[in-house]
Amino acid sequence: MKKDVVPSLELERSLLVVDDDLDFLNELRVMLQSNDVRSVITLSNSKAVLPMLEEGGISVLLMDWVMPGLTGSELLPLVVQRYPHIPVIVLTAVNDLATAIASIKQGAFDYITKPVDTNRLLLNIHKAYQISELSSQNKLLKNYLLGEPLARPDCFNEILTRSTKLQAIFKVVETIAPSLHPVLITGETGVGKELIAQSVHKASGLKGKFVPLNVAGLDDIMFTDTLFGHKKGAFTGATDAREGLIAKAQGGTLFLDEIGDLSMESQVKLLRLLQEHEYYRLGSDALVKSDARIIAASNRNFSHLIERDKFRQDLFQRLCFHEIQVPPLRERPEDIPLLASHYVKLAAETYGRPAPRLAREVIFAMQEYEFPGNVRELISKIGSAVAHNNRDVLNLQDFPGIPSRFRAKNTIRFAYDGLFSMQATFEQFPTLDEMEQMLIEQALKVTEGNKKAAADLLGITRPTLHKRLTEHRAESPILSQALAQ
Repeated sequence: MKKDVVPSLELERSLLVVDDDLDFLNELRVMLQSNDVRSVITLSNSKAVLPMLEEGGISVLLMDWVMPGLTGSELLPLVVQRYPHIPVIVLTAVNDLATAIASIKQGAFDYITKPVDTNRLLLNIHKAYQISELSSQNKLLKNYLLGEPLARPDCFNEILTRSTKLQAIFKVVETIAPSLHPVLITGETGVGKELIAQSVHKASGLKGKFVPLNVAGLDDIMFTDTLFGHKKGAFTGATDAREGLIAKAQGGTLFLDEIGDLSMESQVKLLRLLQEHEYYRLGSDALVKSDARIIAASNRNFSHLIERDKFRQDLFQRLCFHEIQVPPLRERPEDIPLLASHYVKLAAETYGRPAPRLAREVIFAMQEYEFPGNVRELISKIGSAVAHNNRDVLNLQDFPGIPSRFRAKNTIRFAYDGLFSMQATFEQFPTLDEMEQMLIEQALKVTEGNKKAAADLLGITRPTLHKRLTEHRAESPILSQALAQ
């Protein structure tokens, strides 16, 4: 068999190969193991396949079509029916197109002709294993989505959320955490990618440490020294040996933040670590084994980076065995009241004062705001507002960087002190009808007559607003004019 260069395969579970030709089995096993398919089980008796699958632990089945005992045409339907999550690759004769087509129709994942093309076989095994992994994950996720609670909710205590999107991510985290394959976490700046990475580590059950490293700004020498360490005398000034972060993450998780900024030279070294689970310290020719799990994060667009030759495609494929995309804050406005209240309290504690209350209009404005810096920007704005004010209530004026349709000279204050200021508008405290009329007028002013926006502002439907305009048009020229538009 001709050996080609292909992405190496690191399979945690087993590949079962079935063929009655013992010489072929031995040759195939050696080739597969030399290409990092480390767990290979071979069988020459096709009747032993189903009992083997029943024991579990088989990810992919590679089987010959023409065998004594059970032929491929007899065995394949049984495997597909009983073990639909196991992809089956069929070995056929080079000119037997009819058999290849028949096997696909019966449910085979793919077929390979003999003599075997090593490159194609390895790629097909790699794809089949990914299908098997995804099938297992989908089964677990389906159970979660049917209402099963989180098995380890304590792993997510650091993440404050009411968002169904983040709750779904938590379930994905619990599903992928035990697999120990690399994870790539993507999302905008400030969405909390490191918190998700910490949750993956906690849910994995690994006994080692969670070791973070921000690789942005590190040249190749700094990255290599920081990650892998060096031996004494490796370079000028290396008076003592130093342990790298990958060694500190032994038995745990190494978190590489801003991975999209990593230099091309450093990417080659990281790729080797992911493929071989081994590395060299600077100045040393001794290989060191590593069992640390790798989690990477970035806010960069990898498609663009790969197109511009700024990021290796093979490294990206390695890193994104599991991928989690964290949604920006603007896509989960239901989290803003919870987050804002929490960080107001933290900021107040920093300055040793009672926590102020956020006016309702501030929460509304925050929920409308894009927050390009996400949670990090929210924390910054709240910290600044608390630092510069010592009042009981923080209003929109305390957040000048947050534009809002609520920000107007005559905007109604929803705080209690605002209610008393309204009393001056009437000879006595306003009735509910008068308050309703006033609120509708103010909403129309703020939205410049946009009735849909005014209805949204008031928390009612547009037909309901139309009904209220009809009821109050006699008392208010503004409402009468709005009704006519």
